[in-house]
Amino acid sequence: MAGTKDGGKAAASTNKSKYGADFYARIGAMGGKKGKTGGFYANRELARIAGAKGGRISRRTKKSA
Repeated sequence: MAGTKDGGKAAASTNKSKYGADFYARIGAMGGKKGKTGGFYANRELARIAGAKGGRISRRTKKSA
């Protein structure tokens, strides 16, 4: 059954039962954490500008002290 849709479902089921229901979430998170150059890594100034724009249009309510 290797290489078929049914085989893939069986393998996924086996992995989830052996390693827990969050198996694929955990290996996906590992891959995401390995990257070092994603997002605004290359352009610090662009990150600053984007953050400022996001702050201006923030939907959060203002805190009243």
